[in-house]
Amino acid sequence: MRGVLMLPLALLLLAQLLLLGVMSLAWNLIALLLHPLLPRERGLAVGRAGIAYGYRLYWSLVAPFGMLRLDASALDALRDEPRLIIVANHPSLLDALLLVARLPKSACIMKASLMHNPFLGAGARLARYIRNDSTRSMVRLAVEDLKRGGQLVVFPEGTRTTQAPINPFRPAVTLIAKLAAAPIQTVFIDTDSPYLGKGWPLWKLPPLPIAFSVRLGERFAPADDANALLEEIERSVAAGMKPRAATGH
Repeated sequence: MRGVLMLPLALLLLAQLLLLGVMSLAWNLIALLLHPLLPRERGLAVGRAGIAYGYRLYWSLVAPFGMLRLDASALDALRDEPRLIIVANHPSLLDALLLVARLPKSACIMKASLMHNPFLGAGARLARYIRNDSTRSMVRLAVEDLKRGGQLVVFPEGTRTTQAPINPFRPAVTLIAKLAAAPIQTVFIDTDSPYLGKGWPLWKLPPLPIAFSVRLGERFAPADDANALLEEIERSVAAGMKPRAATGH
């Protein structure tokens, strides 16, 4: 009986994800047309704002169903601050959607393979998101973007969290901060939901509601010793993590 009752909820959740896919595909078709028409700086601004407002619209559309609950209002304090690096933990595939929805001037560092994804690629290229296939190029592009007044969203774990409280941080973010003279603002994404965490299938219904909240952590000034700063930030984020409830896969 429980399986029968859960089926409509699973279908509703999949319908909401399908809506996200349709919206993403539609924006990427638009971005594909805009990319050759707009000058670089105009395209960057339009691309980032389009992604942000599109995701924000999506969250507002699914909120009345009560299955996906989000509180990312803490990010509004950072919205218009130039030359800022936002570092966050990475529990779920939804994390980037949560952050950029509130940060319309931000760029993300993305896996290079996603630049050709039909749901993400054209929009990411228009927004001048930064690919990670070359560390030297990634650092250079990130520094240039920050010096022009941009924001950078980074998940220094490199992949979704697989160990408590966080995966070891990968280098580069503190080097970028040093070269761009940009502060690093830590952000916590809190959730008890395993949904779309590492190893959780898209179609498997998790405990409901799926709730995410975002809070601000410490801010760090850039430092000459980038490695020491990275260790300090990792310790701070690990210490500030809220324990997650145990959930079975």
